[in-house]
Amino acid sequence: MKKFNIRKVLDGLKEQASSSVSSGQSGAPENNLMHETLQSENFQLCKTVRHGFPYQPSSMAHDPVQKILAIGTQSGALRLFGRPGVECYCQHESGAAVISLQFLINEGALVSALADDSVHLWNLRQRRPAILHSLKFNRERITFVHLPFQSKWLYIGTEKGNIHIVNVESFTLSGYVIMWNKAIELSSKAHPGPVVHISDNPMDEGKLIIGYEAGIVVLWDLKSKKADYRYTYDEAIHSVAWHHEGKQFICSHSDGTLTIWNIKGQGKPFQTITPHGKQPKDGKKPEPCKPILKVEYKTTRLGDPFMILSGGLSYDTVGRRPCLTVMHGKSTAVLEMDYPIVDFLTLCETPYSNDFQEPYAVVVLLEKDLVVIDLAQNGYPIFENPYPLTIHESPVTCCEYFADCPVDLIPALYSVGSRQKRQGYSKKEWPISGGNWGLGTQSYPEIIITGHADGTVKFWDASAIMLQVLYKLKTAKVFEKSRNNKEDKQNTEIVDEDPFAIQIMAWCPESRMLCVAGVSANLIIYRFSRQEITTEVVQLLEVRLQYEVNDMESPPEGGGGGDRDLPTPGAASPSPQTTGPPTHPSTSSNSSDGVRDNVPCLKVRSTPLKQSSGYQVELVVQLVWVSGEPPQQITSLALNSSYGLIVFGNSNGLAVVDYLQKTVLLNLGTVELYGSNDPYQRQARSPRKTRQPAGGLCDINEGSASEDRCKSPTSGTLARLKGSILRMAFLDNTGTFLPPAFETWYEPNAAGADSEERDKARKRRPVSVSPSTSQELQESQYAVVCSEKQAKVIALPSQNCIFKHSITETSFVLRADVVQMNIGNCVACFCANGHIMTLSLPGLRPLLDVNYLPLTDMRIARTFCFTNLGQAMYLTSPTEIQRITYSQETCENLQEMLGELFTPVETPEAPNRGFFKGLFGGGATSLDREELFGETQAGKASRGLAQHIPGPQGLEGMKGAASGVVADLARARIALDERGQKLGELDERTAAMLASADSFGKHAHDMMLKCKDKKWYQF
Repeated sequence: MKKFNIRKVLDGLKEQASSSVSSGQSGAPENNLMHETLQSENFQLCKTVRHGFPYQPSSMAHDPVQKILAIGTQSGALRLFGRPGVECYCQHESGAAVISLQFLINEGALVSALADDSVHLWNLRQRRPAILHSLKFNRERITFVHLPFQSKWLYIGTEKGNIHIVNVESFTLSGYVIMWNKAIELSSKAHPGPVVHISDNPMDEGKLIIGYEAGIVVLWDLKSKKADYRYTYDEAIHSVAWHHEGKQFICSHSDGTLTIWNIKGQGKPFQTITPHGKQPKDGKKPEPCKPILKVEYKTTRLGDPFMILSGGLSYDTVGRRPCLTVMHGKSTAVLEMDYPIVDFLTLCETPYSNDFQEPYAVVVLLEKDLVVIDLAQNGYPIFENPYPLTIHESPVTCCEYFADCPVDLIPALYSVGSRQKRQGYSKKEWPISGGNWGLGTQSYPEIIITGHADGTVKFWDASAIMLQVLYKLKTAKVFEKSRNNKEDKQNTEIVDEDPFAIQIMAWCPESRMLCVAGVSANLIIYRFSRQEITTEVVQLLEVRLQYEVNDMESPPEGGGGGDRDLPTPGAASPSPQTTGPPTHPSTSSNSSDGVRDNVPCLKVRSTPLKQSSGYQVELVVQLVWVSGEPPQQITSLALNSSYGLIVFGNSNGLAVVDYLQKTVLLNLGTVELYGSNDPYQRQARSPRKTRQPAGGLCDINEGSASEDRCKSPTSGTLARLKGSILRMAFLDNTGTFLPPAFETWYEPNAAGADSEERDKARKRRPVSVSPSTSQELQESQYAVVCSEKQAKVIALPSQNCIFKHSITETSFVLRADVVQMNIGNCVACFCANGHIMTLSLPGLRPLLDVNYLPLTDMRIARTFCFTNLGQAMYLTSPTEIQRITYSQETCENLQEMLGELFTPVETPEAPNRGFFKGLFGGGATSLDREELFGETQAGKASRGLAQHIPGPQGLEGMKGAASGVVADLARARIALDERGQKLGELDERTAAMLASADSFGKHAHDMMLKCKDKKWYQF
């Protein structure tokens, strides 16, 4: 039976309805425009991948066999990292902070403990990890979690001081509980505080060390269910670490001390160290220091052990940056960090705690960075981080996304960007190298551009759902640094801080021309070059844009460069500055009555500017103060590389600049564009605006209205839509998208033959065919206009509206783009109520409408952008980019495109016990935890203590997946051991039978010889 598709029926009805509307509006000839190829089934919305540094990290774990890293955050997010390009993002539904992470080493699973006292088991063997089991504690708060290597029993310490044990296969509680009062007995009259550490003795799994916050450490015997030893210190404990031989352990304390204890010497510590304390000469205790929050004790086979710790600095080091201290033998290295330390882990060659650890690196998780330190090289250099974790190096203020770029663009940007890399990194390979890349077929080049608060512009390679920084441009170099005097402060009064912040970017990928608008009412036009140059004088153009109704004159016919001769204040523009500093004679900071006039917000540097290969300044355009009024920030921007034009506007007016001739072609105030129809209805002079926040982001309601309101001042035609205009585009008479005319890139600093080729290329201008007056051509183009509320398709040159669609009545559109899909074009919209919609072109039929993401803050509105082939992105946090797709094809192929975190790897062999240890004892002692913690011996746990929650895959699927993740390898190991044992037994039996057969044969032969000559009656 043929499948019935209701969406196709609805599409047909909408198409007929749209056709009937259009016929009523514009007549039959414009009705049969073209066949629309895009249908509803071509669209589907889903998240693809998240890039950037995990926002507000709270915990970390590492799998030493799989070589993957997990980071948990305060919002319940999980980020998993393998080799460069292998990343994964997961989210706990509750959104509670992740307080602890534990890998089931080499088993493709991860345990997470949250601040809401829940514990979860994640399956990492699938490309999109999912929760298999959850356990929610009801009576006690979780403070610490420990899972021994190759064990299925998870220890959970609580705020009450108790320890519960969970089977990670079934995620059920054991009846075995270590109660705090039983653990400390009479060693302390007071409660010992929360559990801050749990770990088993490396040489004896039956001995468990428990650290309590108040300063008590207990060595617990699991079999006898009692404490062997108790160790008491008068300072609070933050962490505990074992020596691999299991005879000593080390504690870090709140007074900045480290205490080393022998397990059989419980009276006082074997040694007390204050790494950063000043030692008094009279032999007294050192002055207390800041708490040592964590310590790790790692041994090497051939040298001194490493003691690595965070915190512990002296209180007199005020203003000193956070430090990680590495103590190795007699040397102590203090490594300063840029941000506070959240956690650190030492990477070792072996996963076994009872062997020499051989540490080779330290992973340091900071509040806003991830640093990996090489312990094997002198000076402890850091590894060059290959992950895209520097998105937030300076706050992101705007983004643009380009899919299907020219193929030579990414190599060109990478080539100039590779010269910007820092030196002095470790020469070794990045140590977190697990997982495998995806095998997706999506191969077109994608580039993301981010603008930042410090004036930086970064170009990122975003192809194949990866992200890698290509090139970094510092736009602030064009301006002189502020001297913080009062005059300068008054000049930059338009913003409180970050005067160089990027507000809008326009980029032509084909010509590689770039234009950025800053919050200080400035524009910088850049040209791409592979050669270094030194610019003696930065070209500057100052423009006056002011809203003024007095002495208003109608614009002259023709509208060309003659507009500069108009007497209106908003229309005059000084000639470009080509020599000398910005304060040339034509500008004066104050008029005779002390009112600032013709003053830009920033000063362009007057000294020569050395420009390395990459983007080089072509022209700086600055709006100036007019009669004591500051310039309004630029709200719209467009670039045409074919004609060498930049057009920009703000709430006061519109200007067109020829960046090749360095001149203003057109300068119109808003009143000159609209006359009495001005939608703003303001006073004669715009009131002084209040200071704008850092980043200088314009109000949503203004949007980019001025660019898209702009009409020819001679036409007299005004098309009105509800809300501010957000996007305009053009289609040809077949409905195909008409991209702006562009010029192909050439080397601007070329000499000789290359220069001749450049000049030839410059002369090849695209021809613009004006529509004939003949009726045979009918309409030659169509304009697509999208506002905050509705979209229209207007036929040109007749300017008849042939299609109209109301996008939203109760909300408003934040971002709209005309995008090209594989088989057609559409309008993509993101609304403030969270809906993402697509409309067909030119019919404006709704094809997709999904309630995706309510607007929670302005960051999303500021950074959301669509691009071609069904891709979109936005900043989901100050440090992370979230990419999504609205293409059905990409959604279907996404599983193949994602990387794999888990790869089959053989677990390293356990350390050899040695002959004498095996003979006389002293090696590692194993424990039958199954017998000890199982229901048979330990009984059932208290029923109301915790609630088991099955994973989202359903109970049966969960059981199957759990056995696949947690138990498969363990069962395989057991099966192999059993098989090996049985084969060994069979081998022994076979050998015994052979020996028995040989013995029998020998005896039979002897008997035969003995009886050979005897008669029958002699037996």
